[in-house]
Amino acid sequence: MPRPDLAPPDFARNMKLIGHSDIGGRGDGLQLMVHRGHAYVAHPWSQGYSIVDVRDPSNPKTINYIQAPANTWNIHLQTHDDLLLVINALDLFADVDTFTGEKAYYTRSVGDAVAAKKYDRAWTAGMTVYDISMLHMPRKIGQLDVEGVGFHRLWYVGGRYAYASALLDGFSDYIFVTIDMEDPTKPLLVGQWWLPGMNRAAGEQPTWGDGRRYALHHALVHGNTAYACWRDGGLTLLDITDHAAPKLIKHHNWCPPYGGGTHSPLPLPGRDLLLVADEAVLDSEEDGRKHVWVFDIRVPENPISISTFPIPNEIDYAKKGGHFGPHNLHENRPGSFVSETLVFATWQNAGIRAFDISDPYRPVETGALVPAGPTAMIDRRPGRPKVIQSADVFVDTNGLIYATDYNAGLEIIEYGG
Repeated sequence: MPRPDLAPPDFARNMKLIGHSDIGGRGDGLQLMVHRGHAYVAHPWSQGYSIVDVRDPSNPKTINYIQAPANTWNIHLQTHDDLLLVINALDLFADVDTFTGEKAYYTRSVGDAVAAKKYDRAWTAGMTVYDISMLHMPRKIGQLDVEGVGFHRLWYVGGRYAYASALLDGFSDYIFVTIDMEDPTKPLLVGQWWLPGMNRAAGEQPTWGDGRRYALHHALVHGNTAYACWRDGGLTLLDITDHAAPKLIKHHNWCPPYGGGTHSPLPLPGRDLLLVADEAVLDSEEDGRKHVWVFDIRVPENPISISTFPIPNEIDYAKKGGHFGPHNLHENRPGSFVSETLVFATWQNAGIRAFDISDPYRPVETGALVPAGPTAMIDRRPGRPKVIQSADVFVDTNGLIYATDYNAGLEIIEYGG
């Protein structure tokens, strides 16, 4: 039963808020994994990550917090079996002068900006591997260190290889890398791929012009194909049969005319479909209206967009303040809820949404919940509005939805479909 003290959502249809956690006073959440009844929540401003016992979803309990290394953020993580992989990178938002303004972060190459700033190398860059056989007490067993800003996001669902977006010295921004996990105590970076123009050390020059950012946000892998989203650089399909030497299948970019921010892929291999979410990165649709695109990928060398998800319209969200548009998609991970017709997404100031794509040409919204605004602001960036900004979403095998926010903590939601 939901607790009576829960703040009523601003809007709900076919979804019910049943639990909430302020994550031990660290209400800023980004990526989360729910693993054996525990939520592992990465923090963008509190640094480090927290562990929340969600076995009673109506009464989640924060049971541990692991501090990030100095000047480092741990904003993304992955769990599988007894392993937890956590990224390490320079805490970019701590640099008020260079990166706190959103346009400064989203509209130029981060590697170039860091190189120009000539930071002291006082952060940890790469990835840490933990043993989480004791769920509440991660034990560090492995470390992969790289020269550069560090990793951004990971994909690991078991097996020999993990995949990451990595900003290495000599590159303008984050690129695709493969990681050999045969020995998780000694992970090894074994392969790289980047868009032409990103390898500054090799003398490559960008072709995309000022005001755009070509950078891998992340890639999901199915079989021997990596589906990779490159912010203003669009989408690539990569053949990773040889993990040491990924090869391009197709590069497809719709920026311009659309506003970029290509962020989250979701392959639906049983239907030869691919979903791609473009992230809204500026307030009040200043970067244009953003979409979740549905691609037909029967011919991987020629992905065709056949529809977009409907846009939330209960109110004029573009005028609400903050970002309005897609952010993340539930990723159909092994051990979580898996469907090729029911999709869950965060829509930032429009909360959490469910969509039925049984007919991929006509996606239909089937549920929504917009949590109440945060009671406290943890986001340190100046001038941020006090509104919900739903960040990441995870759906467990029972169909319970877990969603983070940049300030408002962890929401646990029942879907009525």
